Amino acid sequence: MDVLSDVVTTMKAGRPKITRSRRTGRWGSRFGPYPGAGFHLVLRGACWLLPPRGAPVRLTAGDIVLLPHGAVHGMSDSADHSVDQLPLDTTAAGTSSTVTGVGVGVEPARVDDEGDHTLLLCGAYRLDRGVVHPFLRGLPDVLHLPARLGRHASLRATIDLIATDLTEGRPGADVALPALLDLLLVYALRAWLEDQCPQEAGGWCAALKDPAVAAALDRMHRDPAHPWTVRELADAVGLSRTTFAARFTAYVGRPPMAYLTWWRLSTAARMLRDSSAPLAGIARQVGYGSEFAFAHAFKREFGTAPGGFRRSRTAPDVSARPGGEQG
Repeated sequence: MDVLSDVVTTMKAGRPKITRSRRTGRWGSRFGPYPGAGFHLVLRGACWLLPPRGAPVRLTAGDIVLLPHGAVHGMSDSADHSVDQLPLDTTAAGTSSTVTGVGVGVEPARVDDEGDHTLLLCGAYRLDRGVVHPFLRGLPDVLHLPARLGRHASLRATIDLIATDLTEGRPGADVALPALLDLLLVYALRAWLEDQCPQEAGGWCAALKDPAVAAALDRMHRDPAHPWTVRELADAVGLSRTTFAARFTAYVGRPPMAYLTWWRLSTAARMLRDSSAPLAGIARQVGYGSEFAFAHAFKREFGTAPGGFRRSRTAPDVSARPGGEQG
């Protein structure tokens, strides 16, 4: 798997939840905070995003907004509204137990009238904060991806497919919509990397665009169990050991072997959350020669033993039950 695919796969917990609404006249809603990455997609019309900080952002049909940290924000017909004064939207992003419907939690569209209106798709990807990749932690509070003719054809095609499935309610939507929403997240992050994440900004923008660092990351991600060394990685990407180690550390935020250890343990955490594989098998798959060594390293990273981590992540989600509270 490439790094961006791993970022998305590791962070997501459960299925995304979405609502759609048709708004006219004077309207506004407040969203968040919530334990996930929120998103808004304008399917028709126009509106304003009221971000957690900074000036309001005008959105038009085809625009996407991703809020990676689940920050409080507003959506409104006007830039004049105050976020604090807007009513909380209790359906989108799973902020209450009322989100029901087709698989991913699709609410029926709230219809004001059939005249001029703004049609929105709003929701969230629930994240496992314990294993969120540092790439996501470094993202800004708001990623605005305006619709641009001729740009990001895969992203635009995914938006069209989502809109069609929601509007026409075709058979198989319960399977198609979660997959399309996962694609929406991948393509949105890819578009942001290409258009708004300059290499000169440093950090993960530079790491994923620098040929040598990106190639080393790719090797670690594709085969975390391999006994990588700094020398072997440097030779593979055509740099001296010193130059490679310095550049990798500057961009990624930790030395190559420290990142490799973190990635191995984060991969193990995902496997503990999503599978029933025995601990010894997981240990081998992420490069540990013994279950004891794996358990010791895992507890040092996550503050709990692998078995306890698995039980806490696979327990029933009480927040999804009637009367439950989202944390």
